[in-house]
Amino acid sequence: MVNYKKFFPITLLSALLIVGCSNSLQESGNNKKEHQQTESRDIVEETKSVEVLPSFLNDKPKEMKNLYASVAKNRELLENIPCYCGCGKSSGHKNNYDCFVYKNHKDGAIVWDDHATKCGVCLEIAATSIQDYKAGKSIKEIRKKIDEAYKNGYAEPTPTPNL
Repeated sequence: MVNYKKFFPITLLSALLIVGCSNSLQESGNNKKEHQQTESRDIVEETKSVEVLPSFLNDKPKEMKNLYASVAKNRELLENIPCYCGCGKSSGHKNNYDCFVYKNHKDGAIVWDDHATKCGVCLEIAATSIQDYKAGKSIKEIRKKIDEAYKNGYAEPTPTPNL
């Protein structure tokens, strides 16, 4: 019997990297009024809760939608993990969570950010971090792994405070 859990990370990362490397802003003509753009040209969209994904994910692969949903439920983890795509300077992000979520409201509403839909580095860092967290690794261990993996050949990390 095939253990599909072993293949999930490889399949997820492959699909996300293929789709995530696109630099085009994808906006449905019917949803333009629902979206706003940030100064960095990222699209942000508010939904009533983490259970409701933004419409800018409608044409994205299931794996990307699942990752966005998982990121929203792993805020504490990803607010402690830096991103190495350069978004700290270009978008003002402070951590990997910011690549997916622009703002959380006290009433549970969430403002999503489409930045990660266009960036394989953001997607890969989040997927790896969440997978390791679910496997029982501590946030500190995951942070060390991500910092080590991206220290050479990538942009400066976001200004995520040290653990």
